[in-house]
Amino acid sequence: MISRIRYTFREMWASLSRNLTLTAAAIITSTVSLFLFGGTLLIQRAFDNQLKLWTGGVEMIVYVKHGAAADQVALIQSALTDQNVVESADYCDEVCSTAVATSLFATDQAALEQLLPQIPSFFKVKPVDKGSSELLRSLKSQFLQLPNVQDVRTPDDAVDLLSQLKDFFGVRTLVLSVVLLFASALLIWNTIRTAMFARRREIEVMKLVGATNWFIRLPFMLEGLLQGIVGATLGSGALLLVNDNWTSGVKGFPANSGLKAFVVTDGYPVWVCFWMILLGAFVGAVGSATAASRFLDV
Repeated sequence: MISRIRYTFREMWASLSRNLTLTAAAIITSTVSLFLFGGTLLIQRAFDNQLKLWTGGVEMIVYVKHGAAADQVALIQSALTDQNVVESADYCDEVCSTAVATSLFATDQAALEQLLPQIPSFFKVKPVDKGSSELLRSLKSQFLQLPNVQDVRTPDDAVDLLSQLKDFFGVRTLVLSVVLLFASALLIWNTIRTAMFARRREIEVMKLVGATNWFIRLPFMLEGLLQGIVGATLGSGALLLVNDNWTSGVKGFPANSGLKAFVVTDGYPVWVCFWMILLGAFVGAVGSATAASRFLDV
């Protein structure tokens, strides 16, 4: 058993060393495609963090003063939902507000520490439909007069632009990464085909002495699997490095830049890298297994 495993890995390494240029091309393509795939997920998460207050059709945020009693909060909610143009007014208490602020001020700890002791709670107000948005905004001054209301905000042009950019870049970068993943699978497929063609005499001899198809295929399949994993690992490392550099750079942005929350600072990047490696292994395994099965009779 150990001798078979040793043989399999030895043959895999021999095949890799004979096709260095094709192997390098497959790994580089896997690296770039998976980097783009992971980058797309991180960009979408960064947009979500930046737009955390304005997701799900929210058109107004009503901030409630810190320490407001339950009956005072209920009074504000009643005043909001009594409006015909309001579909819902979801309340985010101070614990929820702290979690939101932690995302919004992820790169500005000084501002976060200053805000937390007196952090307000808030309502996310959704209009009945898009046609009601302007009418809802016209009620801003009226809501400001409610007891214990600290501030009322509506999305500005920057928020609308960020929402459009999220949709624009998200779809296009994802499509591009999928196309490159397909190209990576084709390169791995071609690498295995070339390796099998170069060793066709050895394969014929192995068949003559009774080697099974799976015994012959396994080194080639492991070769493709390794190419996919190496490409994904390199892409993951590059993604973590770029994300760390971006986060450090955002800390130096002006406070009024509106991009302080455009970062991903939790464990999400590591989770993305885990899925990148699994996807790379899958692409490598599928490409090599298909080629090994298709060109076994060489």
